[in-house]
Amino acid sequence: MNRRLWNMFFVLGVWLAVAMCGVGLVSLIGVIAWYGVGAINLDFLLTGSQNFGADGGIFYQILGSVLLIVGAGVICFPLALGTAIFKSEYLANAKMQRLCAVLVYGLNGVPSIVFGIFGLVFFVNILDTGISWFVGSVILAMMILPTVVLASFQAMNSIPVIFRESAYALGLNKWQVIVRVLVPQSIGGTVTGLLLGLARAVGETAPIMFVATAFSGVSTPGSLLEPVTALPTHILALAQQATDVHALQNGWGASFVLICLVMMLGALGLMSRLQLKGAR
Repeated sequence: MNRRLWNMFFVLGVWLAVAMCGVGLVSLIGVIAWYGVGAINLDFLLTGSQNFGADGGIFYQILGSVLLIVGAGVICFPLALGTAIFKSEYLANAKMQRLCAVLVYGLNGVPSIVFGIFGLVFFVNILDTGISWFVGSVILAMMILPTVVLASFQAMNSIPVIFRESAYALGLNKWQVIVRVLVPQSIGGTVTGLLLGLARAVGETAPIMFVATAFSGVSTPGSLLEPVTALPTHILALAQQATDVHALQNGWGASFVLICLVMMLGALGLMSRLQLKGAR
């Protein structure tokens, strides 16, 4: 069999795999939308849940999810940017570069449940912080940190060398080059990685279930060390009441809202990426 025929089979296999993934994704979103749209109205979005979620709406769940990802973004952004700067500009040794890459990729491969158990043991049990949304934000920030670090590092490495050389030729020192040249030029890639990381974080259940959320009886937190209720854990609670028609309908509605949040963050990340490419 000649090379052209092999190439044809390979391309066909790739397109078949893409089509299967696309059909699976569209089918999943379609089913959630089909069953969830019927539950969506202003009362559902703007009122609190009652009867363990079987009645009422999901206002406080949306608020809790937004608080968690905003906190995670605020914590993660400077840490990821600083790590990327250190890896790109200060870590000159090749072995240390490889070690840093292994650590970042290794952290990215840790299962989300492990982050949740770590938060439970270290923050809740050892530091005695209790269940709080701030601890949940810290855990989510740790979980998405590798994604943002890698995005920021790749953005810095894609800056043409002439930018650095021109800055040094003008008399700028290393720190001035970083602040005035590298960070402004790479900030778009960092923001893109952050948005994609938050799109993943907003749908996570295991990392926050042990350290940040309560299943009922929670409204607006009054401090950093109070729990919240979030969409993923709310959906989990409603799934356990599948025999209740109202609870099941509310579960589909909450799932649809969560999917919309994930898609919105993913779309913002994609738009940021496209704008970054267009600017270059």
